[in-house]
Amino acid sequence: MERNGEAGPEEAAFRYRGNRLGMPEEGPGSVPGVGRRLVALTLDWVLSLAIAYGLLGADPREGSSTALLVFAVMTALLLVLFGTTLGKRIAGIGIASTGERGIPWPLAVVLRTVLLCLVIPAVVHDRDQRGLHDRAAGTVSKRL
Repeated sequence: MERNGEAGPEEAAFRYRGNRLGMPEEGPGSVPGVGRRLVALTLDWVLSLAIAYGLLGADPREGSSTALLVFAVMTALLLVLFGTTLGKRIAGIGIASTGERGIPWPLAVVLRTVLLCLVIPAVVHDRDQRGLHDRAAGTVSKRL
């Protein structure tokens, strides 16, 4: 809310995405844009499809539940171990804890991944472009 030409405390605290989390405005450690995150998600999904249909022999005509399971397991495992997935790494993105939740890292990553697979929590986001899946898990996407 603006009064007499001055920004309110909430608007003053929000200067750029990630500011309230102590992240830089640009470069490594900053919050990546939507385009970069969509590229990472697309690459991870294509890899999941390739594994499900190519390596595991799932039938593409029967839906993509196998691919979704591969995506979830691959995402959770890689995030726990490395803080990034293959698609995220190619797009220059990592995931980090914000410290706002007392959840152990492996549990936070599993919670984030389950909510990501539900889709809706991932598309509802705040000013810092953190989806509900990141907010619930206490994580944030950052540029590498």
